[in-house]
Amino acid sequence: MGDKTKSIDNSYADEYGSIIPPIYLGSVYRYIDEELSKKSDRNIVIKYYREENPSLRVLEKVIASLEEAEDALVFSSGMAAISTVGMNFLNKGSKVLLLKEMYGSTIQFFENLSDKYGITLKKVYPDHENIINEIERNNYDLILIESITNPTLKVLDISEIGKIIRKINSNIVIDNTFASPILLKPSKFSFNLILNSTTKYISGHNDSMGGSISGKSSLINDLWEWRRLLGNMQQPFEAYLTLRGIKTLPVRIKQQSENAQAISEFLQDNSKILRVLYPGLKDNPYNSIAKRLFEKPYFGGVLSFEIKGNMNETKDFIKNLKLIKPSPSLGGTESLITLPSITASRYISDNDKKELGISEKLIRLSVGLEDVDDLINDLSQALSKI
Repeated sequence: MGDKTKSIDNSYADEYGSIIPPIYLGSVYRYIDEELSKKSDRNIVIKYYREENPSLRVLEKVIASLEEAEDALVFSSGMAAISTVGMNFLNKGSKVLLLKEMYGSTIQFFENLSDKYGITLKKVYPDHENIINEIERNNYDLILIESITNPTLKVLDISEIGKIIRKINSNIVIDNTFASPILLKPSKFSFNLILNSTTKYISGHNDSMGGSISGKSSLINDLWEWRRLLGNMQQPFEAYLTLRGIKTLPVRIKQQSENAQAISEFLQDNSKILRVLYPGLKDNPYNSIAKRLFEKPYFGGVLSFEIKGNMNETKDFIKNLKLIKPSPSLGGTESLITLPSITASRYISDNDKKELGISEKLIRLSVGLEDVDDLINDLSQALSKI
């Protein structure tokens, strides 16, 4: 699983020496007092599932290792992780900095907080210079950015942002879902909290939901307390599925990236395509940043594109696909396609969508592990019908 990836801690194997960590479904554990009860490796008594569960703890240690972080927490979803971050860092009157282009539910969550609790919310165009200028001008209680934006795949130069992190008194969280820790490790650039929707690449099989936050132990401990109070930890069986999926993460990312590169090049050369957004293309404005920052010589499994035609033709194209399925998720073994303007980007304002290049006809394709020739043939036959 890569040079830096550690093995699963054997101390979590059961008394029979199972190679696969068991699923602890029990909601309660033997408890007399703090001294006579078993504790997890972070010195938390294991007595009640809402607080600490051995199945979750195995996954958390693996994710922390992947992210090269001190510790991690897992949640019931990516949004559960984001909402816990909000509860931990924000107070009445707090100031929050977001990107104009992010997962739409992230934007909606903080806009709702802003309306309800008087939180000041600022959104900037996703460019490292804009972010740095805003950070230097104003003191924010929370800054939340994405390493690769959803859905136009702008790659932020987090090496430049990282240079000022230690100089400011703000909490910066980076959502690394699109890159995954295989392509990008924000901890190397001074980011203290890294967020992932494990539903996507980390689990990778479109059959489980979850979120994770990795980072410094002191910050994770604070977030642990809020997770305990909110009760939004991941379910043990979901943690088992995520742990099983994570074992193939490096090989999946490699193959999905290779498939996405081939598909991007095919689409770019097709006369019915207006534009293709993928950082692996040489003429993409984010290609050089990705080459410099990414851990591997590939660029992820998601691309976006527009066809030449109207909205009805765009929808007909999607309907004509046979192998690729319409669905608003990404990162799994199956190739999925969606219109971000009505899914992931639904809650981005119309003005911001226009500035960001998110048209109603923009199509996002999450490339799976199917044979790449079959995927290209499917795209080709659907294009031929419009």
